[in-house]
Amino acid sequence: MVNIRDLDPSASPLDYYGSELRRLREAAGLKQGQLGDIVFCTGSLIGQIETARKVPTRDFSERMDAALGTGGTFSRLVGLVLRSQLPHWFQAYAEMEARAAYISTYQAQLVYGLLQTEAYARAVLGARTGDNLDARAAARMERQRILDRENPPLMWVVLSEAVLHQEIGGRKVMRNQLAYLLGLRGREWVKVQILPFEAGAHAGLPGSFTVLRFESDPDLVYTEDFVQGHMTANPQALREGSLRYDHLQAAALSVEDSAALIARVMEERYGHHPEPDGRAVA
Repeated sequence: MVNIRDLDPSASPLDYYGSELRRLREAAGLKQGQLGDIVFCTGSLIGQIETARKVPTRDFSERMDAALGTGGTFSRLVGLVLRSQLPHWFQAYAEMEARAAYISTYQAQLVYGLLQTEAYARAVLGARTGDNLDARAAARMERQRILDRENPPLMWVVLSEAVLHQEIGGRKVMRNQLAYLLGLRGREWVKVQILPFEAGAHAGLPGSFTVLRFESDPDLVYTEDFVQGHMTANPQALREGSLRYDHLQAAALSVEDSAALIARVMEERYGHHPEPDGRAVA
């Protein structure tokens, strides 16, 4: 078992969080079990987080702040902790994504991460391995907090129609995911278009990509392969990415027609049909 006194608070955001939780809990004169009783969790969970063996959630952090009167210390720290759970090669992109003023993305296979429901994200992240799935899913959900800022980035998303038909996590998960996309119509700074199968050959055939634009920093193009991501501010790459995106937007259905297609697929493919075990999907 890890000895908490041997933890180095500077080793990682998770280690620092654990050391601060222990310090403030002891300063309040509380044992792990006593603090757990106050915030409705086990003392064992408190111990696991204090020893950096478990990643805290935002809800846990908010409860710690309330119980220990920290003035929001853990609510601020948890963002750093969760970002550190992203793949190391993705962390730089997540930082730039959070700073972007405008995000335009084409996705050929999956719903863009910022628009994924938690159940859909868990199914995507757990497709190869379930290791550390709770932390990885929490980190992806944490990325989405930029959409709730007072001045969120303007986001325009083009999804291949294949994304609607690729069943991720089962029909119920897909139905809820598509319903979530439809619900975004109420947010004027988020637009979703569908590139229909009828478009045939198109500018996005090489794969998914994202263009990030900033108020003062150089714009970026981001792509991924199965190993890692690639960001560049190369002017030629930016020109090519922007041109490809313009062509994709032009070939895609309008925002209104895209919503109609999403709704149709949601009902026809993921509607009230029985699952293989006979249960109906609501």
